[in-house]
Amino acid sequence: MTRAALLVLADGRFPAGGHAHSGGAEAAVRAGRITGAPSLEDFCRGRLHTAGLVSASLAAAAALGVDPLTLDAAADARTPSSALRIAARRLGRQLMRAARATWPSAELDALAREFPKGAHQSVVLGLAARAAGLGAQDAAYCCAYESVSGSATAVVRLLSLNPFDASAVLARLAPELDRVADRAREAARRVLDGGVEVLPAASAPLLEISAEDHAAWPVRLFAS
Repeated sequence: MTRAALLVLADGRFPAGGHAHSGGAEAAVRAGRITGAPSLEDFCRGRLHTAGLVSASLAAAAALGVDPLTLDAAADARTPSSALRIAARRLGRQLMRAARATWPSAELDALAREFPKGAHQSVVLGLAARAAGLGAQDAAYCCAYESVSGSATAVVRLLSLNPFDASAVLARLAPELDRVADRAREAARRVLDGGVEVLPAASAPLLEISAEDHAAWPVRLFAS
């Protein structure tokens, strides 16, 4: 196993399509819930402990070899918003293309055949980590980090926020990201005995509601 693969997978320049999504930040900016670095930090913290934890747990379980079809259904059940389900599958489709080109894998090929329009991003990420020789903890870290880094980068564009301030927000969240990744890994391990029902199902109702509203905007900078 090479941990350098984790840097490739987590790199914002990896062509996985994340640059086109704000993780709900665009709607939060318009609603006045994000106005600068302090409110961005609050927003990212909320994402990390809800959507981030759920996604990281799914990714970690996929990296452990849990059936990706079962995990995809579990991801659907944990995503009430149809707009977010669509976004997750679009991101999964783009990540699948990049991952199969980078780390060819029979498991990725099989999932791509099963979901030609895209499986959930978190499940694809876990299989990509597995194909790259990474473990459940690595997949959890990558997914948890992606859940906040995309929003931070989006707010730099949306508010002309100083990128140094956005980076400082992510650095301050690092200890919490560690804890979320640990929780995700432990939850994934419990799936091996208890099934996907033991995975976290942390709720973020405002993200879900805002996603539905955002999807109906005639003009927007980000896809989600």
